[in-house]
Amino acid sequence: MAKNDDWLALTTEETLEPELKICDPHHHLWREQAHRTAPHYMFDEILADVGGGHNVVSTVFIECGVMYKADGPDALRPVGETEFVNGIAAMSASGNYGPARIAAGIVGHADLTLGSDVSPVLEAHIQAGGGRFRGIRHGAAWADGLPETRPKPGPHLFLDKNFQAGVAAMEAHGLSLDIWCYHLQIPDLTALARAVPGVTIILNHFGIPLGVGPYEGRADEVFETWKGDVVELAACPNVMAKLGGLGQKETGYGWQDQARPPGSAEMMQATQRYFEFTMEHFGVERCMFESNFPVDMLSCDYNVMWNSFKRLTAGYSDADKAALYHDTAARVYRL
Repeated sequence: MAKNDDWLALTTEETLEPELKICDPHHHLWREQAHRTAPHYMFDEILADVGGGHNVVSTVFIECGVMYKADGPDALRPVGETEFVNGIAAMSASGNYGPARIAAGIVGHADLTLGSDVSPVLEAHIQAGGGRFRGIRHGAAWADGLPETRPKPGPHLFLDKNFQAGVAAMEAHGLSLDIWCYHLQIPDLTALARAVPGVTIILNHFGIPLGVGPYEGRADEVFETWKGDVVELAACPNVMAKLGGLGQKETGYGWQDQARPPGSAEMMQATQRYFEFTMEHFGVERCMFESNFPVDMLSCDYNVMWNSFKRLTAGYSDADKAALYHDTAARVYRL
């Protein structure tokens, strides 16, 4: 049971378009721990969410620093996370836990600042992933005036020559790169995308447009800066965009502090401009909706989250919906 289950239960909705096929390309799995702001979220919890009304047929696990190996070379310790998630994926693939295939794709962590020396780590992940390993995410979120994020990347990581060499090494292994960054870092990401055109890069959470700390109360200013930078990023054909993640506290919407969770209409109206601008410039064939659970569980439940997306796309064609909810993610992550 999550810490905020009673609060989440204050806002419930009927599932919209329950037949629409979904691949959720971004979720985590972790035990409840004191340093985590998001709730306990393991196999039982995600099974309850994907079985709650929406037609989720597959998911992609994204690294979150869990179940690392307790010993051995530091560079190889993140492979323990891939081993752990592959075990859960195998359980799901048995069919004994419902039709959805949890962690049909796995994205792990490797220290890309190792440059070309990261290749043995990539190979170890691929072997541990049982045919499910699809890519790397290296956290790069950094902003002056905000707490450091894992793995303490510092400013301008994307411009570091060793980091770029590590990303380039991924191409030979057919791996994609997920990016967790703040909106301030999008210009640096554009430079990285141009430096490694053969690597598919997936921008997570719109680049997290900040609304806390020095950016509190500056939503329109942040949006205008973000728009100009996203236009440049979208010009890189190797970059894809995940549509979601705005329920996390860093975006400053403050839903977690309300007396009751927002409904899907409120969430859609508050965030609509980010979704529509991204789809306009990337196109639906390079965009995919994501839950970012359990992080976004701080703001709403899983059913409400997907309902908010479906309200946004109510007038879209069947082909566009298929791309946004399933096909782009399934293609990019080779499911």
